[in-house]
Amino acid sequence: MSVAEPSVAESGPVPARPAPVGPRRLRRRSTRFLRSELWLIFGRRRNWAGLAVLAAVPTIIAIAVKLDPPQGGAGGDGPNFFASITGNGLFVALAALTIELPLFLPLAVAAISADTIAGEANLGTLRYLLAVPVQRSRLLAVKYAAVVIFAITATLLVAAVGALLGLALFGGGPVTLLSGAQVSFGSAVLRLLAICGYLAAGLAALGAIGMFVSTLTEQPIGATIAIVILNVASFVLDSIPQLGWLHPYLLTHYWTSFGDLLRDPVPTEMLGQGLLSAAAYAAIFWSAAWARFGSRDVTS
Repeated sequence: MSVAEPSVAESGPVPARPAPVGPRRLRRRSTRFLRSELWLIFGRRRNWAGLAVLAAVPTIIAIAVKLDPPQGGAGGDGPNFFASITGNGLFVALAALTIELPLFLPLAVAAISADTIAGEANLGTLRYLLAVPVQRSRLLAVKYAAVVIFAITATLLVAAVGALLGLALFGGGPVTLLSGAQVSFGSAVLRLLAICGYLAAGLAALGAIGMFVSTLTEQPIGATIAIVILNVASFVLDSIPQLGWLHPYLLTHYWTSFGDLLRDPVPTEMLGQGLLSAAAYAAIFWSAAWARFGSRDVTS
């Protein structure tokens, strides 16, 4: 005699089967943190004042050359962009970038990068920022991304103001390159944008050094001064012929190689080494900042 199976009523409710486990849904990364960091940088009046100083240099160059055009002749060892301004206003941007590269642009990036960690610690907001919560590695990555964006913006600002004022005062047209070849105005603008990207890469590497220095102190002004001193020291050491063995390892050694982008054909050896040097500096010092900040006790 077979035993009858119990009915559903007798055995109780059947437990629900667990839903099949599928691939984990990737959580969207919000850009709110980055937007907040960019607002801190571009929303402060002191940073606007710094950008205004950067924009004032090409303005002064354009007006000075218009009032007193150069009488020809080359000065210095580098490309004499001033002598070419009256022939094409696009050279105002190149002259301004050349003048601001040793000090003004690095100073602007140094001030921003020094403020990333030291500024938060100085204001006493770093501890609360980490209590959001947010991973320290992500915090450093977002802050460095903001520094890179600022470096690009500052470089483009100088170039844009110089180009616009130069074209308004001196006109445009085909551009004669340093190698003697002539290219169209559109091609020259693309070369100018490539120069801005190349210089921004070097400044971004300086920003990584600034972030590392910023993790060592709670005084952003002291960190800014230290970064500027390192930048100036690099230029000074690079100008001493007896230290030629050291030159390829200096951050600023390849910065002036942007002039190769104004030749036809473009020699890529120095440009490639410059980008590789910038990437190495950025990776090393961002990693150093991460190692320092990751093990640091935050009390302020």
